[in-house]
Amino acid sequence: MNIMSISARRHGARASLTKALLAGSALIAVACPAYAQDNEVNEAADADEDVIIVSGIRSSLASALAEQREADSLVEIIQAEDIGKLPDQNLAEVLENVTGVQITRTAGVGTGVQIRGTNDNRTAINGVSTLGSGTGRGGINFEDINAAIIASVEVIKAPTAKDIEGAVGGTINLRTIRPLDLTDRILSIRAQGEYSELSDSIKPRISASFGDVWDTGIGEIGIVLSGSYAEQEATSFRPRVDRDTLVSAGSAVTAAGAPGPDFNYLGIQFLNQELENFEYETINFAGTLEWAPSDNLKLFFDAIVSDQERRQDSSRVQASGVSALRFNNVPDAFETVNFGSLDGVNLGSIEASQIGTIQPNLAVDDDDPNLRFSSDTGARVTDSQVYRFGGEWESGRFLVRAEGSRATSTTTNPNLSTTLNFINPNALTPLDGSSNDNSVPFRYDLSGGALTFGVDFDSPFAPTVDQLLDPNNTVLDAVTAENNRTENKEDAFRLDMSLDTEDLTPFITSFDWGYRYNDISTDFTQVRSTFGTGAIANSPSGSLFADLLVPGPSNFGDFDGRELAFRNFLLVDPDRSFSDREGTLATLQAALDSTPGGQAAIANGDRLLSDPAMLPQGSFNIEETTHSVYGQASFESGPIRGNIGLRWVSTNILSSGNAVANGVVSPVTSRGNYQEFLPRVNVIADLTDDLVFRASYTEDINRPDFDDLSLSISFPSGPNNAVALGNPNLAPETVQSYDASLSWYFAPSSVLSVGVFHKKRTNLFVTQVEDAFEDANGFRDITDPCEQGGIFNPVPDRNVLSPVIGNGLCVPLQTIINDTANTTQTGIEVALQYDLSQFEDTLGFASGFGIIANYTYQDFGGGEATNTNSGRGEDIFQAINPNITVPVEAVQGLLDFSQHAYNVTLYYEKYGISARARYTWRDAFRTLDTAGGASLNSTLGFPTVTESRGQLNASITYDVTDYLNIGVEGVNLTKSKITQSCVNESALLCFQGLPDRRLTFGATLSF
Repeated sequence: MNIMSISARRHGARASLTKALLAGSALIAVACPAYAQDNEVNEAADADEDVIIVSGIRSSLASALAEQREADSLVEIIQAEDIGKLPDQNLAEVLENVTGVQITRTAGVGTGVQIRGTNDNRTAINGVSTLGSGTGRGGINFEDINAAIIASVEVIKAPTAKDIEGAVGGTINLRTIRPLDLTDRILSIRAQGEYSELSDSIKPRISASFGDVWDTGIGEIGIVLSGSYAEQEATSFRPRVDRDTLVSAGSAVTAAGAPGPDFNYLGIQFLNQELENFEYETINFAGTLEWAPSDNLKLFFDAIVSDQERRQDSSRVQASGVSALRFNNVPDAFETVNFGSLDGVNLGSIEASQIGTIQPNLAVDDDDPNLRFSSDTGARVTDSQVYRFGGEWESGRFLVRAEGSRATSTTTNPNLSTTLNFINPNALTPLDGSSNDNSVPFRYDLSGGALTFGVDFDSPFAPTVDQLLDPNNTVLDAVTAENNRTENKEDAFRLDMSLDTEDLTPFITSFDWGYRYNDISTDFTQVRSTFGTGAIANSPSGSLFADLLVPGPSNFGDFDGRELAFRNFLLVDPDRSFSDREGTLATLQAALDSTPGGQAAIANGDRLLSDPAMLPQGSFNIEETTHSVYGQASFESGPIRGNIGLRWVSTNILSSGNAVANGVVSPVTSRGNYQEFLPRVNVIADLTDDLVFRASYTEDINRPDFDDLSLSISFPSGPNNAVALGNPNLAPETVQSYDASLSWYFAPSSVLSVGVFHKKRTNLFVTQVEDAFEDANGFRDITDPCEQGGIFNPVPDRNVLSPVIGNGLCVPLQTIINDTANTTQTGIEVALQYDLSQFEDTLGFASGFGIIANYTYQDFGGGEATNTNSGRGEDIFQAINPNITVPVEAVQGLLDFSQHAYNVTLYYEKYGISARARYTWRDAFRTLDTAGGASLNSTLGFPTVTESRGQLNASITYDVTDYLNIGVEGVNLTKSKITQSCVNESALLCFQGLPDRRLTFGATLSF
């Protein structure tokens, strides 16, 4: 392949980009590069500048297919149909169109992307690495970038030697417009509003783009500027029910005292009603300046700036202490739960509580079950920048490109979370003078695949609605105030050189080599103050801070019309907590100071709740430097072309943290280094004019997240939350990938492709949890060290996990290890794209239709690292089968891995109408993403299974004039819910997610 002059390459790129900018959105999902138009059409376009260029969806599909077919590795392209008009509003949802890509959502908004079953991917902008808001490796958060400033998205599944390492599934490259590729001035303005159904709000979205190129006396100068301002509100309801306590046959009685059943069953241990609400405010800017002072020299500068505030305003209503009455409240109805099998071990079936009430019993427990109200108010405020500058110069056969870049991400997490305990004033449940909660009756109905529960107002123990909303009947139980800070930075320099050898050798067309240096660091500072109590002497009455209290959300049933829910409760005002965090905290501190416990603390020179301060034991710094060198030869002979190369990577790591013992802070450090050789081969064969075969063998590495390498430790405030402990000895994961695909371009803008892939993964990162021991009464050790398992956490209220009131107990310990055995992934990807425009003469209006569809199958095997049942889980499995070998273990495998997935898009474009409807379906997958703070300990020791789910999105736009376009887009139109089961698919229903349905409407002006 000839190395063209810079000006010649720029001319060719302009032609393709002009088509792309006039094109329709590329909802392309193919398993290999594709081709858009047959040769006759392309030759005609090159020969006649007056040829009519088709615009809209079809042209973008055509351009994307053409670029993919000509690529030198396995890539997928999504192009915007016009400036700022990718097929979806959210970049994660844009990527969901690609074969082999599934996404995860937070409150219905796409936030995570899995490529070929893994979250371990790399995200770049114009080829430059990006940094996330936390301490992970995946790159910038997808909700932080408005799709309006992105011109196209590239997914690299099989890298070449010159591609930067660090991805298992693939690299996602977000591309902005290159100014010198423009042939005409561009100016586009779009204004929209997004309606969120559960939030019942309309939020604005505004974006604009400008681009032009000038031929001056000092060469060509081009500039592109894109900016956007967007607000968004998203709500999701997430009920949680823990049924992990065993009630043995004949051991329980009804609330009236009648004998219970003669069979084992699962009792209710915990009820949690969580409402997630997120409000996003995002400002994005992308600017590019290019200057070509001569035909063989080009200089460039890119700047991408993102400023996002993601505010959280969530609430949790908890029925706690429920298990204390499990032997005195036999359910009214049961369901049979089949736990299936794990690693060939049949776990069997057991009955589980399904419908019933939980009544207080003063003779058994004078303050359980109890009712708690929590408000989680905080924010993630992230400022991200990506700067790239450099140039390329050509002389004869030699081309050199130099580039420097800096990426930064600074995040603060202001947070004020509070929990109130309800003191039931009903005379049947008198206060005992020590506990700071009081018994409340509950009712639950878990039938019909729904987790519904609430206060049992028919019980004589029940409070009234007025009593539930009276500040005098609440006390402050816990407060956490935080303002953590994460600073990420990466400086990089790369030098790439290429030598054109096409006329010098019969087979090798070019030789490329280069060097890259990058220095990346993350600095996490934990700023925190927390208070929790189980004693009434430390619990101020809500009357002391009544001006902070407001009724909580009462719309929990809006998603599915459920009648049974917690609707009457008080919260510390989330709006005030957010807008006046310091003032709210001061009011709560004053209330705590007035209690007997507060006065005693002050007398000792302390306070129950101090001001937030830096915690050395939770803060850490990681610095990493990498040198990489590559060499790559491109070849072409007849119908066969491709490249073969080798990349060498050397990485050094310095991890710094703090150890705290007896109040003394001691710095601790750990160093590590590793080197890897990464061979990469890509071969393409044009078997016929319409049939293309691709094959590749590539190797890559996956580095551990920074927090997984941390030497510091952070203690959560919940008694069931695991303490995460870093592992600085983690080795990087290595990945060997094999790809092969066959694509048939059977018609213009159409393709049918079948691809297979196989990955061999070594040193897979696996989450391990060591459970905290519980005795026969469900009590835990409250002294350090925890000899029988877990780790001592001095922070949480012991609640029902100890008969001794106070703070501090043994909790589960969570860490990351390298799997000692190899693991494999094997998959098949099938894609179809077909356009009916070629039949316009015969089909008329129906020729506007087209279809895009894809299907992915994946299988996972190998691995030795296992999950082990929790203590409660072991009791349950032994009750089902006394001969079962315990502990029950199962290889964890890949998390967030779906075996089957597909999506189908039907589109129509004609007469100024552009319409799409896309249905996306994803098979069940195991995950640690659960509701209400649940951990492996509360899911019987195994990752939760998110059941298979489909979602329908659609959009329609209309060209009112050549300059004005109006449209509407809908997300989750059928209000598809999320269902999660414990242990296995369709086993024990544990969690639900009831996300928003969103509608976006607006207009676009293009000049």
